[in-house]
Amino acid sequence: MKRIHWGIVGCGDVTEVKSGPAFQKATGSALTAVMRRDAAKAADYARRHGVPKWYSDAAKLIADPQVDAVYVATPPAMHETYALMVCAAGKPCYVEKPMARNTAEAQRMVDAFAVRGLPLFVAYYRRAQPRFVRAKKIIHSGVLGTIKTASYAYIDSQMNMRSDPVPWRFLAEQAGGGLLFDLGSHALDLMDFFLGPLGDVAGEARNIGKQYDVEDSVKLAFTARGKVKGWAELQFNGRRRDDRFKFDGENGSLQFSCFGTEPLVLKVYGWRQKSFEFPPLQHVQQPLIQSIVEALQPGAHVPDWLSTGAVALRTQRVMDQAVEGYYGGREDGFWSRPLKK
Repeated sequence: MKRIHWGIVGCGDVTEVKSGPAFQKATGSALTAVMRRDAAKAADYARRHGVPKWYSDAAKLIADPQVDAVYVATPPAMHETYALMVCAAGKPCYVEKPMARNTAEAQRMVDAFAVRGLPLFVAYYRRAQPRFVRAKKIIHSGVLGTIKTASYAYIDSQMNMRSDPVPWRFLAEQAGGGLLFDLGSHALDLMDFFLGPLGDVAGEARNIGKQYDVEDSVKLAFTARGKVKGWAELQFNGRRRDDRFKFDGENGSLQFSCFGTEPLVLKVYGWRQKSFEFPPLQHVQQPLIQSIVEALQPGAHVPDWLSTGAVALRTQRVMDQAVEGYYGGREDGFWSRPLKK
């Protein structure tokens, strides 16, 4: 197997355990260089993780001839900028989720890489984790019969407390919106993974807590496979905790969380309940990174389930459809307009 030498642009918190070590542990992969604007922090990361090179200039890392592919792990505001730099350098790119701040940015990224014939991937890493692979297998196995409805509910209280300075995840200019984009994108991408592209999307976003400018509550409805009725509700200022996928078929149901590690629970009418347990992963992105490394091998086929830019663009579009009323449109620069509160 050809070894893929990676460089990371933005070696912040997400790269400490979730992703960074996975580039070193995946078969056929090596982490060769890291970059952070703060040179001291970049040097510290390289030292602690045993990375040969570090930079404080993204352009220099991207141009490094020993870097074969680049992982962009900055906040979404810089995803398009850095991805297009990687594209111009003629290298494959792996971008953190959400892919961009809005569909327009994501579309430009997809188009640029398509013109150059270069691979573009997005870090919807749950697609490769064993528990969600098993969930998809159950959904498609026929054991539930025809799937009638699919739903996802998420409630927590993490936007109830004001922070100063405001975290970048709560700033539309940096994140693209509220926590729908940072967290909810995983759940919506999984719906796409389980059922295929989501259509007939209708959504409503609100700001209930009035703590920040971005939305803190989102409801949306959709259809999938032409007949499956779906909905999702995400609240980030609630007083209780919920995190639950549920798929109801004519013969039974399947229930599990997006962010937890508890078992999948399969209930088939007239039959006993069955649970499927999976051990926690040390590096949650490693299965997806391994799949990407394999897809980057000469002559390799890119499987249609893999989170390519074209696949991630679908989730980006769904999120924009859900919040466009709140932002008065989602074209470039929407964050500069007064927002509803």
